[in-house]
Amino acid sequence: MSAPVFSNHGCRLNAYETKAMEELAAQAGVENAVVVNTCAVTAEAVRKARQDIRKLRRTHPDAKLIVTGCAAQTEPDTFASMDEVDAVIGNTEKMQASTWAGLAGDFGTEPVQVDDIMSVTETAGHLIDGFGTRSRAYVQVQNGCDHRCTFCIIPYGRGNSRSVPAGVVVDQIKRLADRGFNEVVLTGVDLTSWGADLPGEPQLGDLVMRILKLVPDLPRLRISSIDSIEVDEALMQAIATEPRLMPHLHLSLQHGDDLILKRMKRRHLRDDAIRFAQEARKLRPDMTFGADIIAGFPTETEAMFENSLKLVEDCDLTWLHVFPYSPRPGTPAARMPQVNGKAIKDRAARLRAAGEAQVSKHLTAQQRRTHHILMENPHMGRTEQFTEVHFDIPQAEGQIVAATITGHDGKALTVSSD
Repeated sequence: MSAPVFSNHGCRLNAYETKAMEELAAQAGVENAVVVNTCAVTAEAVRKARQDIRKLRRTHPDAKLIVTGCAAQTEPDTFASMDEVDAVIGNTEKMQASTWAGLAGDFGTEPVQVDDIMSVTETAGHLIDGFGTRSRAYVQVQNGCDHRCTFCIIPYGRGNSRSVPAGVVVDQIKRLADRGFNEVVLTGVDLTSWGADLPGEPQLGDLVMRILKLVPDLPRLRISSIDSIEVDEALMQAIATEPRLMPHLHLSLQHGDDLILKRMKRRHLRDDAIRFAQEARKLRPDMTFGADIIAGFPTETEAMFENSLKLVEDCDLTWLHVFPYSPRPGTPAARMPQVNGKAIKDRAARLRAAGEAQVSKHLTAQQRRTHHILMENPHMGRTEQFTEVHFDIPQAEGQIVAATITGHDGKALTVSSD
């Protein structure tokens, strides 16, 4: 018998949970199984999951095939009806040891185990060792989302927002620091909503400041995607005063036109995004930004799209995640007037080109600067701004190395001994 094969789709949180499932499955003794952790963010994501399931069935004809994740949660019948699938488990069930115990041996009796995600009120804090490296660990501090953006199905896959208590988070990070991890990344579905469901309603900035105070041996703390309109004063203070908080923020912006933002039911306007970027960079001049931007949202005109294109420069964004809009059944946006597919593809390409130009500008600006680089493997590490750096001479994996940038190859920085 063989160890389970895991296939992950979608976001960083899904990758985190896939790693946690690997550990749960190993502890339960699950063997000869294939597990597909799906994403539901777009209809295309669901299509790719189905394609992957068929491919994995062909390559593992005798294995039990389990489907989980957001798409399994939002449309379990879709996957249960596939001949290739033996079991479908929900987003809550996939993180429970009892589920994996049931999937071991006779593989349980219920082929579909998907409960009402909206009834879940707690999020377990799962401690994992990171992804294939001893350098960086990820800690889930929040799950779910209380907002209802018109393009998004994720709240129905993840449930309402719920937070891991600060004490639990701090204890996990202390253990990770004691084990030699030099960087911890806080992850969640809607990270800036952390704390709203906890006693006293603390905010993300309070958690960040508490971690940095109570875990003095942790060299680097990083936060993943945030909603800039929800950033609190304590987080701004941390940006300004805490060098151990890394100067890299990924912003959930989605668009640069006010009318489209309103139709998306976002909570910010264009000027809010620009103001936040300017304020954060004023507090921390070395700050870099990534951002999610959707191209071709329903009713988007060329002029509206140009506002998104201009936002890249107005906020001085560096790392773009560009999403060509595709209608997601069950969302209000799917019922709005759609943009021509060719126009969507063209606009997404123009956004990506703008992003590539920003990356090139960023890489060029780093030359001859000294960075403290966390090594992910002997020849590759990342700067404080999460910029990839390649070394020609091997370095100690997991360590933070001070090095002067000597060049770049258009995609990553380089450090050469020549």
